[in-house]
Amino acid sequence: MASDSNSNNATTHHKPMSSRSHQQQLVSTMIKQGFISDPFLSPSRLSTLSPPPTYRALATPHHQSPTLFEVMSVEQAREPKPALEARKKLQERVSAALSQAPFKICDQWGAGDVRLTVAGRAEAGEVDAAAFRVTVDVHRRVLAAKSRFFADKLRRSGTHSVEILECDDVAVYVEAVVLMYSAELKSKLLGMDVSKILALLKICSAIMFEDGIRACLEYLEAVPWSEGEEESVVSHLNQLQIDCSRADTVLRRVIADPSTSSRAENVFLKLSLGVLQAKDDKARREMKGLISRLLKEDDNGNGLHDALDISRDILYQLCHRCLGSLVLCLSGTTCLDESRQDRGAIMAEISREADNMQWILGILIDRKVGDEFVDLWADQKELAVLHSKIPTMYRHEISKITAQLCISIGKGQILVPKETRFALLSTWLEALYDDFGWMRMGGKSIDRKLIEEGLSQTILTLPLPQQQSVLLKWFDRFLNKGDDCPNIQRAFEIWWRRAFVKQYAIESQLQLAVCDIPD
Repeated sequence: MASDSNSNNATTHHKPMSSRSHQQQLVSTMIKQGFISDPFLSPSRLSTLSPPPTYRALATPHHQSPTLFEVMSVEQAREPKPALEARKKLQERVSAALSQAPFKICDQWGAGDVRLTVAGRAEAGEVDAAAFRVTVDVHRRVLAAKSRFFADKLRRSGTHSVEILECDDVAVYVEAVVLMYSAELKSKLLGMDVSKILALLKICSAIMFEDGIRACLEYLEAVPWSEGEEESVVSHLNQLQIDCSRADTVLRRVIADPSTSSRAENVFLKLSLGVLQAKDDKARREMKGLISRLLKEDDNGNGLHDALDISRDILYQLCHRCLGSLVLCLSGTTCLDESRQDRGAIMAEISREADNMQWILGILIDRKVGDEFVDLWADQKELAVLHSKIPTMYRHEISKITAQLCISIGKGQILVPKETRFALLSTWLEALYDDFGWMRMGGKSIDRKLIEEGLSQTILTLPLPQQQSVLLKWFDRFLNKGDDCPNIQRAFEIWWRRAFVKQYAIESQLQLAVCDIPD
């Protein structure tokens, strides 16, 4: 058996099988399977298409034995509807392909001297089922001139009979043969979807139809692709034995040049700086979200980022830039005019720079390199002092950075030494308490429970004396501020039990043995 992917096994005959012999073989198949013959198998209709046969079950009187024809008709009616529908659609596609086939115009091309039969695969699970097939009369001079496969099979002059068996798609094979008669292949392909072009390309490649291959590749190079089609195009071109230079022309839109790929880090830096300096707030938020999503797609599922290697240095370069802008904004508030215009401008500027810092921090956390930022933020004593001198309404966005760090530490997404964790809280916890009421008024911009849980877990990672120091100060503040202070009662309860209820005792496993050593 031969297929369109291995067309060199197609059988050729100089003389067609006799009508009588073919009928006997057909009847034998019918008796075995209980099916009525397919019109395409009829020797009298080798080059024409007929509508699919109508199947119906016949009611047989009890007093009369059914005829062989009636038995076969009943069995035919039992064929699954999906199989019948698929065959019907295939017949319709073949009919459409042949409806305007040039080789059917005898005045132009003359009588065909090659009888070409194309057969599909038998239905899955039906080993002896007859496969769909179609037979057409075509011309040796056209096939041999257009296809190196047919040129090899049709070397001798005279009439020929060629069978192509086990084709994946009979209709597409017929369409490829029809295309051999066309001088304007590009116009014939217009309007076809990518999957159809790929199917045609596969056939053209198998029968070495060079004009067809070229036309399909030119079409694929010019037509837009969906994301699903993109993967299919790359997969097909990798599988087919097509000249690399021609396939590369199509694939250039999806495969980066090594020189371009190596500059990805510089492109990321340029894009990020553009986002940080953007003047339109809505566009800035959208582009931040877009870049963050694209960077997350780079994660291969194991926390590794192979495709786009953005160095830690580049990310921290952006961090230091945001930090410098933030310090500059807060320093400028010392000469703040009390007019409403200046108040609004300074608030917007601080809010923008704080949001920029949160965005970069989010990328650091996603890429598992946020540990250095905790040290950096904990060391910002000057910024914390400036923060305390500014009205809360201007500065509360800055405390979201501290909250973001506590959430990540509490979830185990950032691992830093206890000294760094305590330094972070020593520098910024009072500011977080002061700003929490304004942060809470932001509504959907923060998740209060998430911040309280992250803060609680961060405190509970400290040594017990430091837990006590932090939580006793919180206790006094909470009594005075209520909802304007984070509610970390759960952390307080856990600390209390650890300190006064459970009283764990650790016995030393080290034993010393003392003995005298003789002189």
